[in-house]
Amino acid sequence: MKLIIVDDHRVVRQGISNLLRSMMPGLEIIEIETGQAAIAAWGEHRPDLMLLDMGLPDISGLEVARRIRQRWRGAGILFFTMHDELPMVKQALDVGGMGFVSKNCAPEELAEAVKRVAAGEPYIEHSIATRLAMNQERPVDHRLRDMTQREMEVLLMYARGEGIQGIASRLCVSNKTVSNHLAMLKGKLQVSSSVELIHLAVDAGLVRYGQLPERPRT
Repeated sequence: MKLIIVDDHRVVRQGISNLLRSMMPGLEIIEIETGQAAIAAWGEHRPDLMLLDMGLPDISGLEVARRIRQRWRGAGILFFTMHDELPMVKQALDVGGMGFVSKNCAPEELAEAVKRVAAGEPYIEHSIATRLAMNQERPVDHRLRDMTQREMEVLLMYARGEGIQGIASRLCVSNKTVSNHLAMLKGKLQVSSSVELIHLAVDAGLVRYGQLPERPRT
């Protein structure tokens, strides 16, 4: 079996590579750290599947999946990310992802997901699948459908209490860039204040009340 791992953190790539090789003898792994390189690598290596993070330094994992699936319709893409909020899961499946597991999943579940997606079968981490099933009756706010990966990341961090400087540091961008993202988010989501922005995130299921900061960021 041939697998491409796409993650911008070398320690994560190497750790997952070592883990999967120990559980799946004979597994061939190609490690990639950017989205553009991932697309090129698929065309060059034609793997059985790709283990793909969402947050990449050039283009988002969602865009990588979309482009690969447009060119290679049967491509097996398994999202592997720390973002397990349901709107993110739904976006991943909408762009053609065959599977979704979080970075908090058990090693055995990750290995099972890799095997299933490589065999052409869909796989969603058990705990996430349960939440999806329970959430089917809850419609996704139409305002969230056109959000980009980066906008979703900024909204999640802001709603959980990260300040502008903290978000900028984590995303490796300037404070002004984050401020611009927040201003554009308010316009796109049709809210006029930070409090409304946070309430929308809660109502959409992006953030739970226990994750809210004591005071909304301004």
